[in-house]
Order: sequence, then C-alpha cells, then structure tokens
Amino acid sequence: MALKSFKKKLVVSFGPWLAYRVIRILGWTMRFEVVNPQIQKSFVEKGIPYIAAFWHDRLLMMPLAYQGKKSSFLVSPHRDGLIVGRALKRFGLNPIFGSSSRGGSSALKEMIRAIRNGSDMGIVPDGPRGPRHRLQSGVIELARRTGNPILPLAFGASKKKVFKTWDRFILPYPFSKGVFVWGEPIYVDRNADRKDLEEKRLFVEKRLNEITEEADRYFDPSKKVSKVTSD
Repeated sequence: MALKSFKKKLVVSFGPWLAYRVIRILGWTMRFEVVNPQIQKSFVEKGIPYIAAFWHDRLLMMPLAYQGKKSSFLVSPHRDGLIVGRALKRFGLNPIFGSSSRGGSSALKEMIRAIRNGSDMGIVPDGPRGPRHRLQSGVIELARRTGNPILPLAFGASKKKVFKTWDRFILPYPFSKGVFVWGEPIYVDRNADRKDLEEKRLFVEKRLNEITEEADRYFDPSKKVSKVTSD
C-alpha cells in the first residue's frame, strides 16, 4: 500500500511537468494548420468570451489552439484532472475543477463568474468518463445562463497513436502534421424550455462529431478541406 501511495504521489508531482513538456515538444516539431481560424479570431478581436467545446480524446493539443488573452478550463476533480489542471497552469490557463458528477453546481457558478469577468472557457462535454462523443448537458446550461456562444473545436493529426482507453485518446507523433477545425458559433436561448434545450444538445453533439470527422479526414488527399491557413 505504501508503494502504491508513493507511485500516486509521484504521478501527481511529475505528471503535470511531463504533460507540459510533451505538448511543447509536439508543438515545436509538428506543423499545424487551422480550418476557419476567423471564427475564433472574430471573438478574440471583439473581446467577447466564448465557450470552446471539444471531445476528451482531443484534449492533449488544445492549449496550442488558444489564441486569446484569458481562458479558463473545466477539468475533472479526480487525480488525472489534477494533473491536467496543473499542466494547464503552465500555459497560463486557469483550471476550474468540477464535473457533472462531482462539484458540478459550484463549477458551473465559477465558470459563469469567469465568463462574466471576460474569460474564454474550454470544456470537454463527454468527460471525464464518457460515454465517448456523447454531449453532456453542462455546456448547454452554461451557454444558456451566460448568453455566450459555444464554438465547436476539433483536432486531427496525420500520424498518431490511438490508445485503448474509453475515449480512444489521441497522441500525435512528433514531426507529424496537425489541424484544428473551428465550427460556427452556436447560441442557446436564455428562455429555452426543456425540449428546446435537448434539441440544442443534440445539435451541438452532431456538429461536434461532424467537425471531428472533418479533422480526421483532413490529411486524406482525396477529401481535402478548404478554408485553411497555416500556423
């Protein structure tokens, strides 16, 4: 038990540093392109906070997609979330700890407060435990309460390892090519009823799956996507 406890402490202590170094090394060695970069850029230039939503399996590279000045990020309060949160701090991002099952209500209030204070928000709507690529309602409620838009976001890589985890987590290889795909903003009516909110949840889930498929197809020469700028 003592050895197991020591290993856990070791992971928590060195995990954030390792995650940060992995992302930085990949950022230095990979070549990135962005589809629809003007979507994010327009909100950054206007100073309007947005809610970036992306699937759990694309989480690793998302700090490199952010081009704004101030962002918060919802992460799980579990051990893995603590590691992610501390790694994000190294990128200048503010972690908010919570999930749909633990600390959800307080986390929602903290996210609303952050957005009202001018912070963009990153959220993984199928985390921390899935089901994979199924949108939980928290992101819809956040958009409804704040009036700020959801921007679907996806990442793809030309060469990658796909882990045999519940989310099929993606690790791009060094010196491969990567792409970030931004979707059009989606707003949620503050006065929407339960039926409307469920329809919006399904719509955001559908759009997020569509742009994720677009990112995965991106490096297939026969299905090249337009509207691209190199990073």
